[in-house]
Amino acid sequence: MNKVAAANKINEFLQAVVTHGGLHLKYRIIVDPPLPENRDWEKPEILVDFAGPDSALLLDRGGELLRALELIALEMLRLPSAEHEKICFDCQNRRTMRIQELRTAANVAAEKVRKTGTPYQFSPMSSRERRIVHLALRDEADLLTESEGEGAHRCLVVYPKDYKGGGGKPAPRTLS
Repeated sequence: MNKVAAANKINEFLQAVVTHGGLHLKYRIIVDPPLPENRDWEKPEILVDFAGPDSALLLDRGGELLRALELIALEMLRLPSAEHEKICFDCQNRRTMRIQELRTAANVAAEKVRKTGTPYQFSPMSSRERRIVHLALRDEADLLTESEGEGAHRCLVVYPKDYKGGGGKPAPRTLS
C-alpha cells in the first residue's frame, strides 16, 4: 500500500462525507504517526483523528459511525483483512481509552478464571478488540485464550491452561 496515495484517497472520501453530510467536524490524517513504546496491539501506518462539535455523533452507540467510516475507508482502499490494522480512525482519544478498558477487562477475566477454574467468555467484539485481549494475556502461562463463534457473534474465551471441559464445549462465564 502506498501510504501517501492511501491518505489522499481517505481525505477525498472524508471531504465528501463531511461536506455533503453537513457535519461540523475537522480531521487530520497522519502518515506514520508516532506511537508510545511497547504498543504491539496496534501499529497504524495512517491515523485519522477527528474533532469538532459533531464528535458526539461519531462516538454515539459505542462509536458506531466512527467504525463505519473506518470500514468504508478500508473497503475503498481494498485492503485485505490482514492489513486492516494499518488504518486507524479515532475521535477524542476514544480508541486509546477503549484499549485500556479491554486490557483492564482482560486482567479481571484472568483473575476470575484463576479463582473459579472455569472459562470466562467476553461479549462479541471485533477482531481488533479480540487481538488486544489476546495480547494482554499472552504472557499468562496458566491461561489460554481462544476466539470462538462466527461473524458478528465471534467472541474471546479465557481458559485455565489445563481446563478439561465436561463432555464437549464448556459453558464459559460471561462478563456481566
